[in-house]
Amino acid sequence: MTDKLHLGHYARKRFGQNFLHDETVIDKIVTAIDPRPGDNLVEIGPGLGAITEPVCELTDHLNVVELDKDLAERLIHHPFMAPKLTVHQGDAMKFDFSSLLRNDAKLKIFGNLPYNVSTPLLFHLFNFVDEVEHMHFMLQKEVVNRMVAGPGSKAFGRLSVMTQYYCHAIPVIEVPPNCFKPAPKVDSAVVRLVPKDKTQRSAKDTKLLNTVCLEAFNQRRKTLRNSLSNLLDESQLKGLGIDPSLRAESLSLQQFIEIANWLYDNKQ
Repeated sequence: MTDKLHLGHYARKRFGQNFLHDETVIDKIVTAIDPRPGDNLVEIGPGLGAITEPVCELTDHLNVVELDKDLAERLIHHPFMAPKLTVHQGDAMKFDFSSLLRNDAKLKIFGNLPYNVSTPLLFHLFNFVDEVEHMHFMLQKEVVNRMVAGPGSKAFGRLSVMTQYYCHAIPVIEVPPNCFKPAPKVDSAVVRLVPKDKTQRSAKDTKLLNTVCLEAFNQRRKTLRNSLSNLLDESQLKGLGIDPSLRAESLSLQQFIEIANWLYDNKQ
């Protein structure tokens, strides 16, 4: 598959392009995705097709969302994959993934996400979790660490809370820079996201939950009595059983939900 890297396409910095070429890593990612005939598969940012090609070999149809017009055009006219592909040329951050639903088949989404837009793209994808079976993404290792971090960790933050609100997040594999061309300056990792059932998501307003996280983690060294002072006071925190002298990283996901739900009930 590395020969595809010599077909005249140069990585474009503005799109955050780094093309995966390590066969062992590719095999592990495809095994994690577990593509099968009849699956409703969606790849974000297929690039030169390093993962697209082996997935196509195992299934009968694949949707791909590609921002780069030249790469989208390549896939449309690919001699082997084109019959199995539906190519959507456009920005994944604006794409309506629910438009790809068919019958009762939930989406299996995967991709090597551009590191410069990975967090806002993840938040966009969280809007569609009820239509998703699972997601697998290559991301900057630091981002994956934040997604899976628990309370008390320095990596625990807004991305941790919101990811874990919507999904079970499981690290799959770490990927060093030499697995890409051009090699990025950071380590990468693949994360598996399995959406939680609606019954496990108890926030009354997810935008409000996100706002609480933004305020709480905006200045991490501040205690909750200060970082959340725009939303509720010390006595109200104590009423929720939360110590105002704690910092945001000490709270659990459930406590963030309880704060957001209290605000929903009392600040409307």
